[in-house]
Amino acid sequence: MSLVKIGIVGCLGRMGLVLTAETLNHKETVLVGGTEMPGNPKIDQLIRHPHTGEETSTKISSDTESIFKNSDVVFDFTCPTATVMHSSLASKHGTKLVIGTTGLSPEDVEAIKLASKKTAIIYASNYSLGINLLFHLTRKAASILGEDFDIEIHETHHRYKVDAPSGTALSLGQEAAVGRNKKFEDIKRDTYYGINHSREKGTIGFSSSRGGNVAGDHIVSFMADDERVELAHKATNRSIFARGALHAAIWINNKQAGLYDMGDVLGLNDE
Repeated sequence: MSLVKIGIVGCLGRMGLVLTAETLNHKETVLVGGTEMPGNPKIDQLIRHPHTGEETSTKISSDTESIFKNSDVVFDFTCPTATVMHSSLASKHGTKLVIGTTGLSPEDVEAIKLASKKTAIIYASNYSLGINLLFHLTRKAASILGEDFDIEIHETHHRYKVDAPSGTALSLGQEAAVGRNKKFEDIKRDTYYGINHSREKGTIGFSSSRGGNVAGDHIVSFMADDERVELAHKATNRSIFARGALHAAIWINNKQAGLYDMGDVLGLNDE
């Protein structure tokens, strides 16, 4: 069995380091490249295992295009502007792309969809296997519990996370809207701060907390008179996202061009 050749853009970022460790540890993958921005003092240094410190034979590069030329699959957990550029490179070279970037605009997503016409791309807000099961359960619960059950989604993340609500929280809201057969943007509500903001029937509310080093907690509450149903997922280490991303990379390696998500990877979209 040939190993899946993995490239990582932003290999020294918080997720980049976790992806590097998981890629080096996995028996079905080999790390063939990692990039950082030009000017980074570690450019041209050998990549080290983030946990053991052991040197690999692969150097950190600023040549992003070479990563796409030499990899079967590239991981991109960077920023929206970079992700749009990377999706174009993936399309150009036929490289599979696993995207975990959050905060993408509708225009960014359209650019990714265009690139997916020429190569296989997975775009997910969260690669945890447990969270993707939570997406599925949220849609199901929303379809069963009618509008007598108000839906509230709360998320907690580390102090450095810049977007709120999180991409995962928004995805949970989108799944709930699908379950209710509603347009998400019509029923999404971000806050109740201030006065004269009583809850509107049938809407989905969001709230966020930031602090400490919380990897990611998400709670979906379905609240009716005298009863409440809560679905929750708590992440205690970023490695769960990297393990899910590795699972996705191996899955997508032999797939045809198209835009996929973790529901496809786990077979949940077939139900």
